[in-house]
Amino acid sequence: MASFKLRPSFSWVSTLALSVGMASALLSAPAALAQAFPNKAIRLVCPFPPGGAVDIASRAIALELAKNLGQPVTVDNKPGAGGNIGGADVARSNPDGYTIFMTTSGIQAINPALYAKMPFDPNKDLIPVSALVSLNNVLVLHPSIKANSVSEVIALAKSQPGAMNYASSGSGTSIHMSGEMFKSLTNVNITHIPYKGSAPAVTDLLGGQVMMMFDNIPSAIPHIKSGKLKALATTGSKRDPLLPDLPTMAEAGVAGYESGVWFGLAVPANTPRDVVMRLNAEAVKGTKSPEFVKRMTELGYIIMGSSPETMAEMNKAEVQRWGPIVRASGAKAD
Repeated sequence: MASFKLRPSFSWVSTLALSVGMASALLSAPAALAQAFPNKAIRLVCPFPPGGAVDIASRAIALELAKNLGQPVTVDNKPGAGGNIGGADVARSNPDGYTIFMTTSGIQAINPALYAKMPFDPNKDLIPVSALVSLNNVLVLHPSIKANSVSEVIALAKSQPGAMNYASSGSGTSIHMSGEMFKSLTNVNITHIPYKGSAPAVTDLLGGQVMMMFDNIPSAIPHIKSGKLKALATTGSKRDPLLPDLPTMAEAGVAGYESGVWFGLAVPANTPRDVVMRLNAEAVKGTKSPEFVKRMTELGYIIMGSSPETMAEMNKAEVQRWGPIVRASGAKAD
């Protein structure tokens, strides 16, 4: 008698194998995605023009991230509206870790109180990665201005109400608010002239088109050392190690004055946690790189490197600190 063997249906076997394969792929997908990130170039949006303090920090950390992540990290300058244009661009980007943002304490805390219509919410549409560096500002004047101390600036401003002016890197920046704090604490009337970044503001200051500025130390220091700008005081609670001979604003007679800024990385809301933590780990590693530390400290930056949670707490503290100051100053921006 002939014997017959039952052969499984090819389609049934194939379907079973396919189902098992799909299930396995689904289970392993998150791990595979985490391992794959990053597998292409990353864009780091700097919300200010080339040459300013935010741009300097952006390019320095971009170099470190590229080394640590093994992918190119390109800096894309998108200046305007005190950082809001660049911030809105990132907030609208895919939350996949391939677009990151160099934010500032001013963007996070000052802009929401200053701008009547924000194009995005920096504390909801972005999530923290790491606070990287902080720095103080410095009061610098064009050499033609006949004032050689903070008290002489105050006296000159009071003798000519509204005639003096100060430049800033944009409405809502720490440079702007440093000027507003000065006006508020000294009761002087000085006209604010906003620019789209520190570099163009300094260019006009060097040319004498504007009179003074509370610039970030990194962009001002070369011109101070060359004698092209006259430095009178720094804005921190303590004397700055890069300009130790300059008094703080408080030491120069403006009681209660303290103003500075910090910069940090953020990504669009809903970016996967494992991607955020990978970026955080490599950014913090970058802030410890000897090359990064040397470059930043020589320019007056103070190295930080924090967890996302610490940066989130810093954001909250800045909002509580600057909101009342902005509202009290009456400063507004469209």
